[in-house]
Amino acid sequence: MTTPVPRPAIAAVPAYRPGRPAVSDELKLSSNELPFAPLPGVLAAATQLLGRMNRYPDAGCTALYEALAETFEVETDQLAAGTGSVDVLYRAIAAFAGPGDEVVLPWRSFEAYPLAIAVSGATAVPVPLRADATHDVDAMLAAVTERTKVVLVCTPNNPTGPVLTSAELDRILAGVPSHVLVVVDEAYVEFVRDPLAASGLAALRTHPNVLVLRTFSKAHGLAGLRVGYGIGNRDVVESVRVAVPFGVTDVAQVAAIASLGETDAMRRRVETVVAERDRVAAALRAAGWQVPVSEANFVWLPVGEQALAVAARCEPVSVRPFAGEGVRVTIGDPSANDLVIEALRDPA
Repeated sequence: MTTPVPRPAIAAVPAYRPGRPAVSDELKLSSNELPFAPLPGVLAAATQLLGRMNRYPDAGCTALYEALAETFEVETDQLAAGTGSVDVLYRAIAAFAGPGDEVVLPWRSFEAYPLAIAVSGATAVPVPLRADATHDVDAMLAAVTERTKVVLVCTPNNPTGPVLTSAELDRILAGVPSHVLVVVDEAYVEFVRDPLAASGLAALRTHPNVLVLRTFSKAHGLAGLRVGYGIGNRDVVESVRVAVPFGVTDVAQVAAIASLGETDAMRRRVETVVAERDRVAAALRAAGWQVPVSEANFVWLPVGEQALAVAARCEPVSVRPFAGEGVRVTIGDPSANDLVIEALRDPA
């Protein structure tokens, strides 16, 4: 008996590896989540919507687009929402790259990038990061060919933490043909404090081939509701909006809108995470570990072949090892962070 055979591009795609489960939420530093309960106004708004779960959500995300447009001073037709920014990423790559095309990306970076490229049928062209865990802009530009349809940049870069500077993003945009889509993934932008950091929104004002990815999963603490969005040129966004209808639930939409109204409270929480991030990084460096400058809500230990062993030392805290490369430690509750610092007090 024969069974249906998927096309080769799909058959070759490995499964996405989520963060390792932990013994408790407080000890889970393997996924880049915010260690706080939902903001009061957000929880109330979402709870109220649960009473109409028998109804389909607004497939056009009308109210969400209006709120985002007001927040970022763009037009509603410049926005594409999805079930997390990763959903928007998949659709953007599928819309602009296919079999025979190439997508240039930094590596190591977000695990979903090569998966999304493979699903589209395009070819990934990974460009190794520099020794300081930053994008190698010269090498990325050198990797662009006539087959390149998309260039991905991740700032701050997940899982290593550094940002792309404004000057570096300007160089990429100046060196990439205007018909190539440049996706600026800013999932962690709220945690950035580097004044030289690139701004995808600023780049979009002068470069219509830019698509900016943002999410409510990180700083806004809505990871479980799955809502992210892209901001771009109308023509680009029109193609990216092609999606399975009713993907973003009404609960997610109203929670995101409420979270935009709680910006001050969100920023106070982010400042707490930023301060804790810098404390953890300083403590690990003082203990002798190499820790790149992180502008996200995690720190990176480039320990190479020792990744699995270093992660095991942190137990019962769950951190994220990348075999053969390094370990990412999400910033969580100070008590969990202290357990990591104590476990790694000796690099040997």
